[in-house]
Amino acid sequence: MALPPIVSATLQSAVLAGTSNVLAQCLTSYQTDKPIAFDLVPIFQFVLYSFLNVPPNFLWQELLESSFPAYHVSPTRAAVKSAAANNEKKLDKEAKEGKLVEPKLNIKNTIIKLLLDQTVGAAVNTFLFSLFIHSIQAAMSRPLGAPLSNPDKSLQYLLSSGAIDYGKVDWDTVVANSKREFIPILQAGWKLWPFVSLINFAFIKSIEGRNLVASLAGVLWGIYMSLVAAQG
Repeated sequence: MALPPIVSATLQSAVLAGTSNVLAQCLTSYQTDKPIAFDLVPIFQFVLYSFLNVPPNFLWQELLESSFPAYHVSPTRAAVKSAAANNEKKLDKEAKEGKLVEPKLNIKNTIIKLLLDQTVGAAVNTFLFSLFIHSIQAAMSRPLGAPLSNPDKSLQYLLSSGAIDYGKVDWDTVVANSKREFIPILQAGWKLWPFVSLINFAFIKSIEGRNLVASLAGVLWGIYMSLVAAQG
């Protein structure tokens, strides 16, 4: 039995989010010339964010597509030519062969969706990511030297009681940090996501397919965001 598209998209994105964080940790290890020791805590945080973030974004994409369809039905060139010549025989033949109409890209709707996705969608996603990552990092803080603070003990930490404690979160600081990095992250995203969105809206017809393309691009973005989160 096939999973609902929104569930498949969420699971797929969660796997890729975890992969991007693993790659980011490998990159950091290479840059610092230190032995790799995978820390499962940030991997868990990024995977958890995918489970929370993908479903509403899936519905957002569905809303954009239903409000501004990428394609509209248009007569084929052959049908227009036959109609102009009043050639009913050719029109009948083209009708039987399914060649009277064809899907045509709606450029106006594509531009509208691109603008909405890269303004409203990007702004909301950027701010919510910052709020999430700063708050969960504070809720799962592991000061150096504290018990279970080392990466090789991250699994033990995740399984320990009180691994996530939002009572430790200073929300004023979380919001301040999220505001501070909002514009830099948004500007960084505009170097990648408009092109991804344009490809999706112009060439990929299904929401599931668009999510796959976005998820693959998201591996690169996830590496960047993992490095940003590690510094925060």
